[in-house]
Amino acid sequence: MITFTDVYKRYTNQYEALSGLSFELSKGEMAFLTGHSGAGKSTLLKLIALIERASHGQVLVNGQNLMRLPQGKIPFYRRQIGLVFQDHNLLHDRTVFDNVALPLVIAGENHREIGRRVRAALDKVGLLNKERNLPIALSGGEQQRVGIARAVVNRPPILLADEPTGNLDPDLSRDIMHLFEQFNQVGVTVFVATHDLELIKTLPYRQVILHKGRLAKQGEQ
Repeated sequence: MITFTDVYKRYTNQYEALSGLSFELSKGEMAFLTGHSGAGKSTLLKLIALIERASHGQVLVNGQNLMRLPQGKIPFYRRQIGLVFQDHNLLHDRTVFDNVALPLVIAGENHREIGRRVRAALDKVGLLNKERNLPIALSGGEQQRVGIARAVVNRPPILLADEPTGNLDPDLSRDIMHLFEQFNQVGVTVFVATHDLELIKTLPYRQVILHKGRLAKQGEQ
């Protein structure tokens, strides 16, 4: 599903965020991406989502070579990727419903289908009764659930999360990880970047560990 082969990412100031990185994530797998601050975790996720491109090497996602994907096809490619961020990135002047609906509106879905999918996604994250609320009226954990609902409303086969529990207490963090497990159980490939080592020690998934942009270790718990 996701394969990195000898991938480098260098920025214009010559900072090398990733160096000779090779690993594979299987279809339907759930795994954690860990490592020290600045190890390259966010950069790696950005390469998968084509927010940035690698400087060298090969990145394959679902059989597509991202190094060769034309710029004009990137928006269509990104429909198969759900993205969850630590800071939610919600539109605070829009309702919960409208925030979750945004990817479907951009994709040109009809009004009835948007309503059906948004309510299904909100129901999945336990927020169906909050669809008319503004994000400011929600707790931090609820805002993160809105971000997750928005990420999965398009039914993407791949879900990427960058420090999704970074601002949450331990109980809420466990709830969020349980949501990711539920999506994985129905076949979604889930890749979560996290510093929360105590939490992921309790979960039976592979860790991909980075150190200074290189693969330090990977394997089962």
